[in-house]
Formats: sequence, structure tokens, C-alpha cells
Amino acid sequence: MTRLLLASISCLLAALPAAAQPTIQNARLQERPAGDLAGTFQQLARGKGPLWIGYSVPAPSADWNACCWNTWSSTRDGCGRCALEEGKETTASTMIGTPESPVQLEGNASAVVLYRVEDGRVSKVRVFSGTCELDAGGRTVYWLTGVNPAASVGLLKSVAQWPGPNTTEPLPRHLVTEALLAMTAHQAPEAVAALVDLARNDPRAAARSDALFWLAHRAGQKAAGTITDAIANDPDTKVKERAVFALSQLPGDEGVPKLIDVARTNRNPRVRQQAVFWLGQSKDPRALKFFEEILLK
Repeated sequence: MTRLLLASISCLLAALPAAAQPTIQNARLQERPAGDLAGTFQQLARGKGPLWIGYSVPAPSADWNACCWNTWSSTRDGCGRCALEEGKETTASTMIGTPESPVQLEGNASAVVLYRVEDGRVSKVRVFSGTCELDAGGRTVYWLTGVNPAASVGLLKSVAQWPGPNTTEPLPRHLVTEALLAMTAHQAPEAVAALVDLARNDPRAAARSDALFWLAHRAGQKAAGTITDAIANDPDTKVKERAVFALSQLPGDEGVPKLIDVARTNRNPRVRQQAVFWLGQSKDPRALKFFEEILLK
């Protein structure tokens, strides 16, 4: 009975769709098992660079898409060749569930996360759809198989956090932003938890602001509590203003009542002003009613 159960489990695992390796051209490609992702990553990062380390994880939904477009090789239904190195003709355009995005009917969309490593440190994080064609610019690319999505979130969080690995120097802002964007490309619930933690506890106002922004896109209603908490309690006015903008990005009509509440009750005049501005952009009938109330008093 036990042998039969184990055999059934093995067959089931074999039938599960594996995270596909994207088409990577102009690369010295080497495939490795991920094992302990953090340990494997550190080991590979010691290699002579610059080099890239990449892997696939399940994307948040079947219509998630992040690609590159250019004038010579792209259409509304397809992706141009995405250049990893500088000085290429392609330009990046990230799309997350837009109407023009190609829909994967099988429901197994994947996100490709790539790290550029130089002198043992991460200098860039890129994220693409698994269907994208990538150009590595002649660099070595280590492709890791069997990556645990939760471990991937942990690795990205370590890249985004303060201070940087093995240094007290501040991380470049672009690197923090890129790591947070890559987190949103994960189906794993750990991605939302990591963004919430950064939005509440990161010592850098810019990182808290970025985490709030991506929470609004990634988590929808689940993120509303963290966003409104930042508006009420974050000590930095700029973070409060970014959180107001994050409310305006909540899906459906979730954000408008909360924006009205902020506009009515928040003690910070700049925060109230931001709430009123984004209510005006919403074109929502409830916003118009609110404006009538405060203007006709």
C-alpha cells in the first residue's frame, strides 16, 4: 500500500508542469539545480562576472505578462527580444494583466527572475514573462531549476533590504524598486507578506513608498489595511502621499470610499490635498457627490 501511494505521488509530481526555461540567445548558458537557493546563489555570485543568474516561478495569474517591445520586432500580440545588457535597441515595458497582454489558456503563466551580478554583488534585477525571448549580450547565464517560490521571495527581500549584503553602503534606489517589482510577479503568498513587512518596517521612506505602491497592484483589497495604516501612522509625509496614490490604484471601486475618508478626516493638509486630487481623477460619481458636499456647505 505504501509503495503504491509513493508511486502515485511520483507520477503526480512528474505530471506537474515544470517552470519552463525561456529562450535565451547570445549566452553562455549553464543549468544548475537550485537546491538551497540562497546558498547556491551566493556560490555562483562569486564567479567571474558580470554574469546573470535566473530561474522561473509561477506568476500571479494566467494573464500576467511582462515583456519588452521595440519598433522592429514586436506586435500587440507578441514580445520583442528583451536585451539584458545595456546598449541594445529594445525598450522595457512591464505589463501586468493588461487587456493587450497575451493570455495563457493553460493557466500556468511563469515569471522569469534574473539577477545581474558583478564583483559578487547584485547590480540589477529583471523580470519577464516565461514566453519572452531574451538576449544575454554574450554573458554567462546560470539557469537554476527547482526553485522554491518562497525562497525566491526571501532572496529578493534580502536584495531589497537595508543595508546591502556585506556592506553598510546604501543600495541604489533602482535596485530596491526592481526587487520589489519582481516580488509582485510571484504567485506565492509570501510575496504579499514580504511587501507588507517592508511597507511597515523598512527604515527608508522610499522603500516603504515603493512597497505600498506594489501592494496596491498585487494584493488589492488585502493591501488596503496596510495602505491606510501608512496614511495614518507613517512619520514621513511623502510616504503618506504615496500611500494615498496607492489607494487610487486599488482595483474596482475599493479605493474611492477610502480616499473620501482620508479627504474628510486626515489631519495633514498635504495628505488631504492628495486625496482630493486622486478623487478628481477617478471620475467616480461618489467623488462628485463628495465635492458637492464640501463646496455647497
